[in-house]
Amino acid sequence: MKLLEEKILKDGKILNNDILKVDSFLNHQIDPVLIDSLAEDMLNFFKNQRIDKVLTIETSGIAVAYAVARIIKAPLVFAKKSKSATVGDDVFTAEIKSFTRNLVSKVTVSNKYLKEGENVLIVDDFLAEGNAGLGLLSICNQAKANVIGFATAIEKGFQGGRKKLEDNGVKVYSGAIIKAFENNKPVFEEQ
Repeated sequence: MKLLEEKILKDGKILNNDILKVDSFLNHQIDPVLIDSLAEDMLNFFKNQRIDKVLTIETSGIAVAYAVARIIKAPLVFAKKSKSATVGDDVFTAEIKSFTRNLVSKVTVSNKYLKEGENVLIVDDFLAEGNAGLGLLSICNQAKANVIGFATAIEKGFQGGRKKLEDNGVKVYSGAIIKAFENNKPVFEEQ
């Protein structure tokens, strides 16, 4: 998605040669015009699929996932990173390692919100090593829900997450795929 690539080049910052900071438009401050365009592009990619639910993980994926869910008028469910007294014990769980924070979180989704046979689109802000996607796939498998795909704003293609998801039968959409960081700038893969 050219608009996203241009925004990354203009406002993104590379930290430690492996982390892309995009907090000015994607995951701290939100650019709603960009997010809506991204959501429309994601849905165009999955246009022939029935989507009953959109699933993400808190917190950075929520804005993009909400935009997708709003357009198709489907519920948005997000996996919580901390146990809530209001959720109860009837939950699906997975342990997910965060690449940027280098910690493992046990995430939960109430079994009230994912049902057997539902078609689920997993949406997140980043795809790096694929840990969040695989964890959310595990939660969907526990619910016996059908994962129709994984959609992400930005993929760091050099970290192998896409292959892990595709090896598990998941179709992957990425708004922008970064194949490398060179001279402190992202180099995008042609799509």
